[in-house]
Amino acid sequence: MDSSNGTLELLGVGLAIVAWICSLTTILMPSWITLSTDLLPTEETNMGLWVTCVSQEAMDRLECRPYDSMFDLPPDIILARILMSLVLGVGLLGVLLAIPGIRLVNGCHNPLDDFRCKRALKAIGGALCLVSGILGLIPVSYVAHLTLVRFFDETVPQIVPRWEFGYALFCGWIAGILHLVAGSLLLISCLHLQKLDRPVHIPLGIVTPGPNFERTRTEYV
Repeated sequence: MDSSNGTLELLGVGLAIVAWICSLTTILMPSWITLSTDLLPTEETNMGLWVTCVSQEAMDRLECRPYDSMFDLPPDIILARILMSLVLGVGLLGVLLAIPGIRLVNGCHNPLDDFRCKRALKAIGGALCLVSGILGLIPVSYVAHLTLVRFFDETVPQIVPRWEFGYALFCGWIAGILHLVAGSLLLISCLHLQKLDRPVHIPLGIVTPGPNFERTRTEYV
């Protein structure tokens, strides 16, 4: 096995696992958007996909409360819930398919069947990682876009507090980029294996007997 191809496989699977962990952290973090006021600078309100939290630095206190009903949520939070849940499912499936596809994991007894099966599993796993990356970037980018639009809305008075970016958005962007990089590495390793699997055609030359061929035969008769 080519060492460079094995490195691509290990990097792809490793980044896919890290990306899935970052996506899980993103969906659980309560700080998708934050709100703080000048009247109470030590108090900050965080809004996540599942809970709303209020932190008070002076008292070192954090209170979180789940949403009462899903129908009362803003549309962007509902969309983020659905897409991030899909990211976790698709990303986990991609990792589970990519791990048996690397060359370090033994599979079928027939080397040719094992080679083709591993390449197919790794290709499907890489494609699922790319899908997870795209699905993960959509909700965080959409929530960030709405936050910017509301922050620079001139119709809202300046004294009204504005929502700002939370840490979960940055974690979601990192997770989406890692998913895209992991999927690209896995697919590149598949293309590299396909090039190595191509048969090498050796040209065969036509051998013509020389002028001494007949004489050599008559000498032994």
